[in-house]
Amino acid sequence: MAPAVECRDLVVRYGALQAVDGLSLSADDGEVVVLLGPNGAGKTSTVESLEGYRRPASGTVRVRGLDPIADHRALVARIGVMLQRGGVYPVLGPRRVLELFARYYDDPEDPAALLDAVSLSAVARTPWRHLSGGEQQRLSLALALVGRPDVVFLDEPTAGVDPEGRGAIREVVGGLRARGACVVITTHELAEAELLADRVVIVRGGRVLADGSPGSLAGGGSAALRFSASGPIDAAALSASLAAPVTEERPGLYRVDAPLPSVTDLATWLAAHGTELTELRRGRTLEEAYLALVGEAAEAPSEPDGAEPTGRRRRGAR
Repeated sequence: MAPAVECRDLVVRYGALQAVDGLSLSADDGEVVVLLGPNGAGKTSTVESLEGYRRPASGTVRVRGLDPIADHRALVARIGVMLQRGGVYPVLGPRRVLELFARYYDDPEDPAALLDAVSLSAVARTPWRHLSGGEQQRLSLALALVGRPDVVFLDEPTAGVDPEGRGAIREVVGGLRARGACVVITTHELAEAELLADRVVIVRGGRVLADGSPGSLAGGGSAALRFSASGPIDAAALSASLAAPVTEERPGLYRVDAPLPSVTDLATWLAAHGTELTELRRGRTLEEAYLALVGEAAEAPSEPDGAEPTGRRRRGAR
């Protein structure tokens, strides 16, 4: 079967600047693909080309086998696009906005069900301008789904969203995968990428640096042991007992560097000090793999940051 989303040798230019440099990627039905990369890496330009908002300088772009620009009328009812900002009447509440946009489609989702799915029922009548940033994000997600799309593009879906909202978004994305939709996400949040993605595509300088599952990308490199415990521990005392450096990376999450202890020795020490081993991982994180590829301060060609293309606004099927 042909991929749901595909671009081959994609090139996008802004005058003399080449923001996307021969990039190729694909995504299948029932798959969540996350694009990661520093600012200016070419992620936004790539996704805008797939959405039909950006005309490539060269290369091939197809969504459901269709050209997003030439076949716009045939394609627009089948895709959902979540923007980071804009596209919503500021005086309307989530219920009114969803009911309005549902009228653009022949077979829309039920607005009330969407409000429940993104945990906005309690603020259904609150004007958009009075919603929190996270609530506005969740409404943007609901608007991307109102037309029952089978290809969904999500731009930073969890940015500024509280933990409860993030959980709701993960459930929605999982539901899209389960019903066979193709989901393409751009984000800077590596922890969310690790939770959401079936595949991660790391981009820098308009080119693909790596493409694989979060586990396969994180599998190489550092062999550090990471664990969490059911209660606080004395990292210095554990380090002395294991004869290996132990550091607390964040509250409740610890890292043990070489020489690595046996899991039995670690679990025994924790039990003797009134706590239990609750999570264990050997190897580097996706964040470590990402930084090894692009660096913390990667220098890459700049896209017009924050400049919305004039055509990139929320549009209905008709």
